[in-house]
Amino acid sequence: MEMAVQTKGLTKKYGPFTAVDSLDLEIGQGEVFGLLGPNGAGKTTTILMLLGLTEPTSGIARVLGMDPVREPLGVKRVTAYLPENVEFYEDLTARENLLYLADLNGISGSKAKKAVEEALEKVDLARVIDSPVGTFSKGMRQRLGLASVLMKEPRLAILDEPTAGIDPEGVEKILALIRELADRYGVTVMLCSHMLYQVQRVCDRVGIMYSSSMIASGTIEEIGRKILGERRKTVKIVSQGEEPVKEEELATIEGLSGFCRLGDAVVADFDETRQKEIIRDILDRGYLPMEVRGEEYSLEEIYLRYFQEV
Repeated sequence: MEMAVQTKGLTKKYGPFTAVDSLDLEIGQGEVFGLLGPNGAGKTTTILMLLGLTEPTSGIARVLGMDPVREPLGVKRVTAYLPENVEFYEDLTARENLLYLADLNGISGSKAKKAVEEALEKVDLARVIDSPVGTFSKGMRQRLGLASVLMKEPRLAILDEPTAGIDPEGVEKILALIRELADRYGVTVMLCSHMLYQVQRVCDRVGIMYSSSMIASGTIEEIGRKILGERRKTVKIVSQGEEPVKEEELATIEGLSGFCRLGDAVVADFDETRQKEIIRDILDRGYLPMEVRGEEYSLEEIYLRYFQEV
């Protein structure tokens, strides 16, 4: 996979204070990557360095093959950034604000008009396209900000708390749009959010920053296995006749353990690597395997467990 974002030893110091410390980061093209961490962890400074808005003290960064220090305009042309508190001209309408932004990005004429209307339709703001932004709620402003991202058709979108202040129905639409950006249009998305369940729903991989450093990175399953250990895989076993399930018979099956009786049924842990063999052996003994489950890792549990231990 080609990388959209790469950093190596990326460091930013403000006098004696280190805001970002030796950050190694890789985000593949077309990937949705969640950047997590408490306030002050270094997320915003990282974003500023990737956008070429502040220079690193040391280390290197590449955004779609470009150096943000040497090619800041090139990076900005292919990147869209949505800050947490997005600002618009209050006395201009949604249409006028986006047309102004389109002009700044070199989009004009009928192409700009079409891009603005399509973007506002996607974020469910078409009905207020000619309303002054000063009348918008915080959630509507967030959706207008996302419309400005969609309109630009970037190769990399950096979204900082894009669902803040949005109602549950609106959140679902935003999350669907984020996935559509990656899956349909091949846009790489870096998502910064405190809404961990939302990150878990849409992100391919996540990185957790703490005290200026990246302390974990990978898929949720990879990080979960490292921090929480292996998850239990269970199977509920029932009898095909009137006789109850006999644990002593199940105990002879390699890979089954941790038996727990549940009425006439038995729940047992099983070795996932032998799942097919275990199911066959259960059937051979005249029983039925039911409700085979593998417990998923929760990003919230991973996050809370890690910060309880540091």
